Amino acid sequence: MSEKNRRTVEIVGLFFVLVLGNLLHFVYDWTGQNAVAAAFSAVNESTWEHMKLLAVPWIVWSLMEWAVTRQGSVPFARAMGLLTGLAAIPALFYTYQGVLGRNIDWVNILIFQLAVLLAFAVSRWLKGRERFGGKLWQVAGLVILLAVGAAFAVWTYRPPELAIFTDPITGLPGLPQG
Repeated sequence: MSEKNRRTVEIVGLFFVLVLGNLLHFVYDWTGQNAVAAAFSAVNESTWEHMKLLAVPWIVWSLMEWAVTRQGSVPFARAMGLLTGLAAIPALFYTYQGVLGRNIDWVNILIFQLAVLLAFAVSRWLKGRERFGGKLWQVAGLVILLAVGAAFAVWTYRPPELAIFTDPITGLPGLPQG
């Protein structure tokens, strides 16, 4: 694949993740709080559910990209990019909240966008390293992507009792009660 085509794929992927991630913030309510929609869209205002806004479109894009391009390094590079972006969201969120002592919506949106950009930067850098193109790296990347996707789906319905899963508005984890 030419460098121009790689760049085009990256730009399309970036917009796909940004747009779909932002839309997934509202899908659960748009579907009348459908239990199936809960698996892939934010069900509350917890940090975990906001991390899902990166994870779901990222995993979908990564699998589509790999299926179309068949670049061996895609699964592992995308998996590492995802983990980087997912780590950035709570790190940035809890840091700014700790400093300012309050929550600011536009900063939260900016954090999401920065996490997506960071994830793409890491992924792009790793895709340029052909040593991650072997079958073992592909399998490892796919396992990580699918495991992260499964964790987001499962922990929406049965969240661990940790602060990252707790909705700051209701004080409850997971799906809204009622």
